[in-house]
Amino acid sequence: QNIGCDDYLGSDKVIDKCGICGGDNTACKVVSGVFKHTLTNLGYHKIVEIPEGATKINITEMSKSNNYLALRSRSGRSIINGNWAIDRPGRYEGGGTMFTYKRPNEISSTAGESFLADGPTNEVLDVYMIHQQPNPGIHYEYIIPGDNVISPQLLAHRRPGEPLNGQLGMPESTDQEDEDLHRETDTLTGQSAGTFPVIQPGRFPSHQPENQVPAVQPSRQNREHNWKQTGKTECTTTCGKGSQYPVFQCVNRITHEEVSESYCDSSTKPIPEEEACNLFPCPAFWDIGEWSECSKTCGLGMQHRQILCRQMYANRTLTVQQYRCHHLEKPETTSTCQLKICSEWQIRTEWTSCSVPCGVGQRTRDVKCVSNLGDIVDDEECNMKLRPNDIENCDMGPCAKSWFLTEWSDRCSAECGDGVRTRSVVCMTNHVSSLPLEGCGNNRPSETTPCNNGPCAGKVEWFAGGWTQCSTECGSGTQQREVICVRKTEGNFDVLNPYECSYLEKPPGQQSCYLKPCGSKWFHTEWSTCSKSCEGGFRVREVRCLSDDMTASTQCDPQLKPEEKEPCNTQDCVPEIDENCKDKYYNCNVVVQARLCVYTYYKTACCASCTRVANRQSGFLGRR
Repeated sequence: QNIGCDDYLGSDKVIDKCGICGGDNTACKVVSGVFKHTLTNLGYHKIVEIPEGATKINITEMSKSNNYLALRSRSGRSIINGNWAIDRPGRYEGGGTMFTYKRPNEISSTAGESFLADGPTNEVLDVYMIHQQPNPGIHYEYIIPGDNVISPQLLAHRRPGEPLNGQLGMPESTDQEDEDLHRETDTLTGQSAGTFPVIQPGRFPSHQPENQVPAVQPSRQNREHNWKQTGKTECTTTCGKGSQYPVFQCVNRITHEEVSESYCDSSTKPIPEEEACNLFPCPAFWDIGEWSECSKTCGLGMQHRQILCRQMYANRTLTVQQYRCHHLEKPETTSTCQLKICSEWQIRTEWTSCSVPCGVGQRTRDVKCVSNLGDIVDDEECNMKLRPNDIENCDMGPCAKSWFLTEWSDRCSAECGDGVRTRSVVCMTNHVSSLPLEGCGNNRPSETTPCNNGPCAGKVEWFAGGWTQCSTECGSGTQQREVICVRKTEGNFDVLNPYECSYLEKPPGQQSCYLKPCGSKWFHTEWSTCSKSCEGGFRVREVRCLSDDMTASTQCDPQLKPEEKEPCNTQDCVPEIDENCKDKYYNCNVVVQARLCVYTYYKTACCASCTRVANRQSGFLGRR
């Protein structure tokens, strides 16, 4: 036959969810719910409060996420995952009970984290969620004592013979015996006062067994029974230092036969003291950590996990040297993984038009990395080596050409008299104007302009003066000299008309010169036509930096770069005056105020007034 939870042979009593032997589940209350609030801020968010005395605690995340559960006592002590530090799964003591923290495998499991504890708790505990992504829902459940809970305090203050949870107590006894009974109950149930114990009604039967001793016991000196140690409890661990307690039974003083405990004085029963047992260390074992995230979000990647050699001793797990685990095969620390198939490149648009109307430019197209579900993802999820080009050069043919000019030289070719100043002129491609493609044409701008530094002294015959300085400080220029027809007199020279020396070969008055390479210089085109004829427009020209061989350069001084855009025609616009446009009536101002100028009759009868209003409105809109 079976033995029930009340230790009676043939009894069918079992412990209910409230921990009461033979109970009907009404002595406690189940508290459960789901925390589904939408959270916005990252960090710790309180989920639920676990009250003092709670048992059968279960806090479970409804599905896997990147969030973490955390547990803290009301006094502020962190129990699990506190201070932004994530603990490993395992057993953690807190609130007077032991919590089991589980975090399923990140790769193979879809289950979420959980806290489990049998209880009861001896203080209020707060459960938090470390929020990092949308909340999948947190299920919580625990049991708390109901209004009709039987606790050791009630047993101690119960009147003799008073019903206990529907059962009768033991026969009347003295107050001292009640206290002994209270102490015995605490010892048997393993609970301390004030907690939620496992009540065993079978120890307080409603009927009196046949071998029940009388209510009035004999004095101690006449008693025939006493307490005797008959053994020890089973060691709490098989290795690594556990604990056990001596077991005391009531026996006959003469025959040493075990009898009911009611024959002995409960106040004289020895208090069992804890004894160490199984002190030899437990075998070492491999403590296997959880797999890390896959090194790649798609395709074949790698994942790692930590493997430690650990050993249990005195309810503590210690990390030891790995040679102690050599008797066991070491698990793999790395493994291949593949979360999903990699994404692929897709060309979403055709090539755009070329970036320039002529010459060499660029064109683009839209290239995206698309997942196997059709969503656009980051480029890093696709193979960058296979990415199609999204930009390329395009040739739109030769461009129009324009004359590019430097500024006039600052130095005149002649120190006195007439001379020239020079500038450089070159025909190059122009992206601003729209001249014909065949070239700049024959209208080449002049490279010289007259200059005069004052009169010079007279000379004899054809008199050639000294060459002037080169018209340019660098590059190709010209030099000038004075050649005049003079007549030499005593101590003087008389200047004659040039025809007087025409029979003589006239020396050249100009020659080319080259001092040194110029390096890079700024060239610019002529100004374009003004964009507006009045009220302020602008005109543009193209400016380029060219080297001595007329190729593009970057060596010009940016401070000396000529302006590429300037305002022009800033004068106000003056409407043309029509002599035939006059007001035919004296009260045309009333027509304007009434806004009748939109009608042909009034526009003709009050032509001048209506025209002035129209000009003011068009000017206002133009300024906007």
